[in-house]
Amino acid sequence: MKGILGRKLGMTQVFTAEGDLIPATVIEVEPNVVLQKKNKETDGYEALQLGYEDQKESRATKPELGHAKKAGVAPKKFVKEVRSDEMDYEVGQEVKVDIFSAGDMVDVTGISKGKGYTGTIKRYHAHMLLETHGAGPVHRHVGSLATTGRNNGRIEKNTPMPGQDGGFKTTNQNLEVIKVVAEKNYMLVKGNVPGPKKGLVMVKTTAKKIKHVEPKELLTKEAE
Repeated sequence: MKGILGRKLGMTQVFTAEGDLIPATVIEVEPNVVLQKKNKETDGYEALQLGYEDQKESRATKPELGHAKKAGVAPKKFVKEVRSDEMDYEVGQEVKVDIFSAGDMVDVTGISKGKGYTGTIKRYHAHMLLETHGAGPVHRHVGSLATTGRNNGRIEKNTPMPGQDGGFKTTNQNLEVIKVVAEKNYMLVKGNVPGPKKGLVMVKTTAKKIKHVEPKELLTKEAE
């Protein structure tokens, strides 16, 4: 498995040589730095700890400063771990966006947009009640809850109800990498990815069976 940290910049669209439109997300991927390398002998598993974006030393804790000093780099704002036996890097080396190429299938993880406290209509796409005369002002209410075959009025766990919507860690799986521009540190991924613009994302090799497909030939050149 390969992985790298980046930022979601927004969405655009490109066209294939056949004229098909592809919606794509632009992900900025500045070079990541390897802060720590874990192995089976000392840690029980293979992994790389990646750091992304420099942070002022005045805003870092003493443990963070010492950890970064061992790698010979400035403290980082974001630190994530990638379990991998494919990425052969040493502590202090940079990991760049060119570890991926067009046609690779990836999973993108981020924090979804927070939408606050919402009802079941918006949160779970539940059906509205009747809006006819006599229905009362309950068109967007949750409706009956204890109707799962029991007669004791028990509400089952995980029943769709109003509550916090968004603002949690989520992953969009099996997305195709459309293009990688290493010299400008960005990549295009087909479809949408979690989070707002400038939100931090982790791009990793997909957990699905198919890891690579035939790359698409693009007809037009997106704004660079």
